[in-house]
Amino acid sequence: MTARVLVVDDVEPNVRLLEAKLQHEYYTVITSNSGEDAIVKANRENPDVILLDVMMPGLDGFETCKRLKEDPATRHIPVVMVTALDQREDRVKGLAVGADDFLSKPIDDITLFARVKSLARFKAVADELRLREAAGRRMGVIEGGANRELGLNARILIVEDDPRRAARLKRTLEVEQRPMLMQDSNELGPMGQSTVELMIISAAGASFDGLRLAAHVRGQESTRSLPILAICEPEEKVKALRALEVGVNDFIYRPIDDEELLARTRTLIKRKRHIDQLRLTVDSSMELAVTDQLTGLHNRRYMESQLKSLLARAARGGPPVSVLIADIDHFKRVNDLFGHDAGDNVIREFAARLASNFRPRDLACRYGGEEFVVIMPETNANDANMIAERLRASIEEAAFFIGAARDTLEVTCSVGVAVAKNSELDYESVLKRADEALYVAKRSGRNKVVSQAA
Repeated sequence: MTARVLVVDDVEPNVRLLEAKLQHEYYTVITSNSGEDAIVKANRENPDVILLDVMMPGLDGFETCKRLKEDPATRHIPVVMVTALDQREDRVKGLAVGADDFLSKPIDDITLFARVKSLARFKAVADELRLREAAGRRMGVIEGGANRELGLNARILIVEDDPRRAARLKRTLEVEQRPMLMQDSNELGPMGQSTVELMIISAAGASFDGLRLAAHVRGQESTRSLPILAICEPEEKVKALRALEVGVNDFIYRPIDDEELLARTRTLIKRKRHIDQLRLTVDSSMELAVTDQLTGLHNRRYMESQLKSLLARAARGGPPVSVLIADIDHFKRVNDLFGHDAGDNVIREFAARLASNFRPRDLACRYGGEEFVVIMPETNANDANMIAERLRASIEEAAFFIGAARDTLEVTCSVGVAVAKNSELDYESVLKRADEALYVAKRSGRNKVVSQAA
């Protein structure tokens, strides 16, 4: 995949070298020679990844990163700090100000492209979810934004067949995480295994093919988004590149530096939690956008969009579409005599019975107030009338319970049915004909089904 990379370094030859390497791999490169300029360009250009040199006059890399991560407009952009420094204090300081990753000079090409590719992929997914989240906020179905998660206290599965190496990995990770070895994972059971947030796989396992295992994990629906960190031997740069191609998110070379291992696991977990939170927020907002909050049925907006699509298919020679509108008889009297809470109870129970009387392919919606619409794809007039009559009977047969004392109340409904004409593309005209049939049912005594076929 390609991406837009902002390279920040006050040394011109360093900038040109990175620019040439990235452009050779078809990345679009934006350059900057100072921290102040980098902040301006990050706001203006919205790059996918920022490669930020640490040692710069004026605003150094640490302060630049800090300001980028404090600004809501740029905090989502992954920052890789590029430094000749290799001291623990500097890595800790970089992580403290929000750096997503580190590269040490001289920069290895495979490592460079691995970091950029992994972070660009993460940002592409995050950007799509953020756009949907923003749309949800505009619609009023999302409040606030996704939380920024810490990458700590995660369950990590270690796949390493060398007992000594496995034990060392486990000891190192236990400082911040909840690691377990492969032989211990069976104790979790299926539900426990779903809580694993990161898998660390040895690419050079003696008893298994690490890359084949990674590809299998990536290919399963249940683990498709599970981050994978591969451990590679220093001479196996080709295998490290191959690991990325089969879906590994990141890799680390032996001998493993404990601080680097902790930093990379923390970063991968933080990214996963951020994406999971965004996805959960978006999924919830989509559900809110199409769901009636009182009944749990689909709302009018969703019903109209689905009916338009089904009518278009029918107009092209597809199967017929039937629509019914059901209205609770004398509902105003329920509210007037027993109060709005009782009215809400009746509506919820009505919705539950309505939903239980239709096929999985039918679409039950609350149209508004005490009116409900059911869209029945691939349904002719006879079948639609039979389904409508079944609904009417289920409402009449059993009393409704209202109030804390669960007093009983007899409830009936009237139903109007319409079958769409083959050339009928206007969903409003179909609903109008169903509504006219409902009016006839009401006027002729209620508790009836009236059909208006095409």
